[in-house]
Amino acid sequence: MAFPTFTAIVPARFGSTRLPGKPLLDIAGEPMVAHVWRRACQSQASRVVVATDDARIRDAMVHYGAEVVMTHADHASGTDRLAEVSQILALHDDELVVNVQGDEPLIPPTLIDQVALRLAEDPEASIATLAEPINDVDSLFNPNVVKVVRSLQGRALYFSRAPIPWDREQFKQPPAMLETDAWLRHIGIYAYRAGFLAAYRDWPASALEQLEQLEQLRALHNGHLIQVALACEVNPAGVDTQEDLDRVRALLTPDD
Repeated sequence: MAFPTFTAIVPARFGSTRLPGKPLLDIAGEPMVAHVWRRACQSQASRVVVATDDARIRDAMVHYGAEVVMTHADHASGTDRLAEVSQILALHDDELVVNVQGDEPLIPPTLIDQVALRLAEDPEASIATLAEPINDVDSLFNPNVVKVVRSLQGRALYFSRAPIPWDREQFKQPPAMLETDAWLRHIGIYAYRAGFLAAYRDWPASALEQLEQLEQLRALHNGHLIQVALACEVNPAGVDTQEDLDRVRALLTPDD
């Protein structure tokens, strides 16, 4: 099939509990969100839009020539923000939208393309996302690492912060190592159909979503299919903490 046409949207919210003003934090002389936007521009997206609720982010990105859409500040999730942007852009129901999180300055453009293509290949799915194998015990039992279980067709069965699937025999005591590749870490990049986003906006948060604090569970709760592909390339960790920021700065700042 021909490569699908899609719009990449970079949500950039100014408020952050751990790193206030995170999208504008300096990395190698540029704001973090500029690095994300540039990588999205290197993908095969036909259009790249920065979505923000803050004039400071808008002004910074207009300086780079980016297309910027202003959104409301009170969205409960990134998916809700994308739904508003899709409405503002008047996207047709069958158009594809990729959410490229604004705190992923190292994201490979190939992953942006992969998730869009995976959704286009499964016309019954409303969402596509990516995963990678978990190969260490600490990550498996870390609630900040989201796990996913998928079907033979690659469709998500469930997402959780708990170590799923649970090995009834081996997990009686935490294992020293993992002996199989049965566990997958969810990578937080999504492709959506614009029509799905319009419907999602009107659904109340589900009980599972509220318990796990995982917005994708709202889609499963309402009977929508999520296609999960194994990432074709390693996705470096994003920026959630000061330590993450220091690591990315060291990688992107050239030596004197």
